[in-house]
Amino acid sequence: MAQWTSAVGATQLARLLTSQQDRPAGPGTRRPPAYRAMADGIRLLVLEGRVPVAARLPAERELALALSVSRTTVAAAYEALRAEGFLESRRGAGSWTAVPAGNPLPARGLEPLPPEALGSMIDLGTAALPAPEPWLTRAVQGALEELPPYAHTHGDYPAGLPALRSMIAERYTAHGIPTMPEQIMVTTGAMGAIDAICHLFAGRGERIAVESPSYANILQLMREAGARLVPVAMADGLAGWDMDRWRQVLREAAPRLAYVVADFHNPTGALADEDQRRRLVDAARSAGTVLVADETMSELWLDPDVEMPRQVCAFDPAGSTVITVGSASKAFWAGMRIGWVRAAPDVIRSLVSARAYADLGTPVLEQLAVNWLFGTGGWEQAVEVRRTQARENRDALVAAVRRELPGWEFEVPRGGLTLWVRTGGLSGSRIAEVGERVGVRVPSGPRFGVDGAFEGYVRLPFTVGGAVAEEAAVRLGAAARLVESGATGGSEGHRTFVA
Repeated sequence: MAQWTSAVGATQLARLLTSQQDRPAGPGTRRPPAYRAMADGIRLLVLEGRVPVAARLPAERELALALSVSRTTVAAAYEALRAEGFLESRRGAGSWTAVPAGNPLPARGLEPLPPEALGSMIDLGTAALPAPEPWLTRAVQGALEELPPYAHTHGDYPAGLPALRSMIAERYTAHGIPTMPEQIMVTTGAMGAIDAICHLFAGRGERIAVESPSYANILQLMREAGARLVPVAMADGLAGWDMDRWRQVLREAAPRLAYVVADFHNPTGALADEDQRRRLVDAARSAGTVLVADETMSELWLDPDVEMPRQVCAFDPAGSTVITVGSASKAFWAGMRIGWVRAAPDVIRSLVSARAYADLGTPVLEQLAVNWLFGTGGWEQAVEVRRTQARENRDALVAAVRRELPGWEFEVPRGGLTLWVRTGGLSGSRIAEVGERVGVRVPSGPRFGVDGAFEGYVRLPFTVGGAVAEEAAVRLGAAARLVESGATGGSEGHRTFVA
């Protein structure tokens, strides 16, 4: 019986390997043999989670043809991986990826660091801050006071608590976007909202246009739903969307869905202006594409003089094109798993109907807590605390990275929670791998791309400040020097396989 549960084609694996390009080796740096570089590249793809564990690899001859190398090179690379525990083989069943005993399974997304590791590791993997107190405690206490009437019911509210749906609708209306409660569904976080939307609109094999780069966990969610992702490159720096590229993709690929983060984009921090929003909505409407606007960062402007554009749905008065997703997780606390969808009433009804076969509803107590925050002004006070904390962390992290890693390049966003950094020609995947050894956890650029893009980047969130931010930069600097020198604890050096 075969031990593999999925398969990676020769063309796909070749594309992933050739995307792992960093700067040329400097004078005196030893370039590893081709088979060693190939083995290291595959091992890194497994450790990154971009090639799953228990994935069947292509036959030696197929991969050799796809990479234009000799079969002997591929055979030697596979043998090296078997010797290191990253590949298992059996006659008649082929070869499949594995993880050696004692190694943690690779994360497919950006899972939080286990609490027991927090003492020794600085976690820059998750863009989330601790809860803003005392507002979390007050919100829970307020929710408990409102709970008794709901405790006498079955507790299942597939569309969300009526009181919270009305409160969210009123907030949109106050921003100049008339909204009825029937246009709101409360979900278990923004991920739950987007998962429901993808299952309703984009069945297996459907195209979804996504920004490139985009939020790693959403990309993985869409992949596992069977979607065909169509990347659309962002404009340079913090300029937002490249509208010429968007119009071309929408016209030629005709994706069923398009997913965008207009407000302090994750990971780049870009803020799309009003003209870009209007033009993208018009282009999506013309193409028959449903535009999903993720607003989870929309309240996290960090500089006081930032002028926020109107929400994307403001440019879709008929409600036929834009579906908006919001959440309490980024602006308030990631542990508050409350999200919501704003859409046309018929879309909401379809989402609610489909939910009966998923999670039935969102926890009542957490909905009451968010409703308390919205109704008492606690939300605005808590978010202001969050902005201050994120601003201080951003400034500390930026100063520390500039001091310790002067060759790294980035533009400082004016909001959000993330810094998108070009790593001076080094492999972001190798920096992430070596960083774990020196005590700093950071996600590499390819997690935010499609098919291995952005190898020369890492994402740094504004989750630590002060002395911790300074120490994080020191550890990143140590990791970068190890990668650059090739002294990473193995024979691979700092170069990855290039066909």
